[in-house]
Amino acid sequence: MSVMVQEAPSEQKTELVVNDFNINVATVNGSGSQTSNNVLIRSLFKMGIPVTGKNFFPSNIQGLPTWYNVRLSKDGYLARRDGIEVLVAMNGATVAEDMASVSPGGIILYDDTLPIAARRHDVKYYPMPVKELVKQADLPFNLRDYVANMVYVGYLAYLLEIDLEEIRNALAWNFGNKTKPIEMNYDMVMRAYQHAKEHVVNDQPYRVARMSGYNEDKILVDGNTAAALGALYNGVNLVSWYPITPSSSLAEAVNAYAPKLRRDPKTGKATYAIIQAEDELAAIGMVVGAGWAGARAMTATSGPGISLMAEFVGLAYFAEIPAVIWDIQRMGPSTGLPTRTSQGDILSAYYLSHGDTRHVVLFPATPAECFDFAGVAFDLAERLQTPVFVLSDLDLGMNLWISDRFTYPEKPMDRGKVLDEEALQKLGGSWGRYKDLDGDGIPYRTLPGNKHKLAAYFTRGTGHNEYAIYSERPDDWEHNLERIHRKFETARTLVPEPIIDQVDGAQVAILSLGSNDPAVAEARDRLRAAGVETSYLRLRALPHTQSVRDFMAAYDRVFVVENNYDGQLCQILASAEPDLASRLVSVARCNGLPLSARWIADTIRQHLDGDQAA
Repeated sequence: MSVMVQEAPSEQKTELVVNDFNINVATVNGSGSQTSNNVLIRSLFKMGIPVTGKNFFPSNIQGLPTWYNVRLSKDGYLARRDGIEVLVAMNGATVAEDMASVSPGGIILYDDTLPIAARRHDVKYYPMPVKELVKQADLPFNLRDYVANMVYVGYLAYLLEIDLEEIRNALAWNFGNKTKPIEMNYDMVMRAYQHAKEHVVNDQPYRVARMSGYNEDKILVDGNTAAALGALYNGVNLVSWYPITPSSSLAEAVNAYAPKLRRDPKTGKATYAIIQAEDELAAIGMVVGAGWAGARAMTATSGPGISLMAEFVGLAYFAEIPAVIWDIQRMGPSTGLPTRTSQGDILSAYYLSHGDTRHVVLFPATPAECFDFAGVAFDLAERLQTPVFVLSDLDLGMNLWISDRFTYPEKPMDRGKVLDEEALQKLGGSWGRYKDLDGDGIPYRTLPGNKHKLAAYFTRGTGHNEYAIYSERPDDWEHNLERIHRKFETARTLVPEPIIDQVDGAQVAILSLGSNDPAVAEARDRLRAAGVETSYLRLRALPHTQSVRDFMAAYDRVFVVENNYDGQLCQILASAEPDLASRLVSVARCNGLPLSARWIADTIRQHLDGDQAA
């Protein structure tokens, strides 16, 4: 949205840019900027503006640089975008680099005590007297550094014309309507706003304005909170975990909401258990034990934790015990970049453990899908009697997203093939724990407490026959693996179908997954503007369904877009469908940042230009 306004007294015309720019806030980790940034993005969201926030923070507790990037898009694009138009500089250690990153025509708000070595001529500067305003507010000493960040909120409110009432409402939401912190922070916002109003000529082009058509009936939420709520609403009994970024907030959200949502209405007693284990190995061990006993159990971790869980996951796979593992992916190899995003665990999760293992893996793309897939994962784990992985990532899990409201699960929980005493009695003496009675590869199981004489069996991860009796016979071993393979093929018919947008006349296709979705959607618009029409499939699960094969078979070029270095999903699909492998083109990048639409579109065009040149 661009309009022309006349400025007095020079009558010079300035083109306003409304609801379509990037704000980057550069601060120091541990300085309390999370509160001010959340207030900023929530205020913009409540004004109806499509907005997304990306938090780029270091892996220490405090002291190192951190950035919060807020993208406003009147057209509803929510992917990370290259380029900064509005910079808030609060960190002297990075001020030169931060200022250099601003696009020509942009503006820079900065703490007036920061060292500014050189000024550019193609941007506007707005010094903020942060220390002076904090001193005037007479704040408690231990809170001064935290509340100081509200100065830039006030200055932005004046320059961008953010609704002050929405800022106050956002503070009330953030502090749970506690009067003292609301008033203290809002007072600092207003002090900064009034100072800017009295001392600053607002001659810069960037503005916000109320709009409609995008945020109505939406919520602002992160994927980890959505996953936690989804687990609680879908019957989770046990959450065992060991802290690791970026998954910790998922378990913490379960702990925050469970006391209110999961108590017996008659007795008031908790209907759940949350355990912080001594390590990831213990965490998954508790999940496997609880799953064997009939509980809905899950853990949340990231790549290094997945590595440590390999042996217990293999036990659950071969002993056929339900388990749900949320993997909020981050950058590797090794410890890597713990606070940067990636999709680097696809191969490891799919094949985790040793021997011939393949797991069901789900790929949510939105907070609403994180909520829904929490239930889907439990249903699949119990129906298939196997571990199920849900692969989110730091970008989806820890950042705030505009989301559809969550839908209360009305479908009954699928507890799978569980035999009670009456069912066992009807089977007579023919039941065996690992028998396939109906051809789908899934055996029947019993739970502790079943008093039927046939109900008991010994669970083992070693070789066994249909009756769970120890065996090293080659035919017993092969029979087991063949049946588990049938079960994996059954899983192919049960997992969520992909989301497909098949366009008539499309020359090429894009296949992607997870949090890449907003960037792919915007990249398709960029490609369309350049004369390249694309179809798009968003994969939501492995093993892939028949519709995925049909989609890949329909195009000579299928660009597989993913946020890792090796093109892991592309490798899996090529291995599973070797006759279609030559059609797949890996479009993979791994630099710790969410993928951008520009990079996706440019990379695909380069491939297409190369095809034409060849």
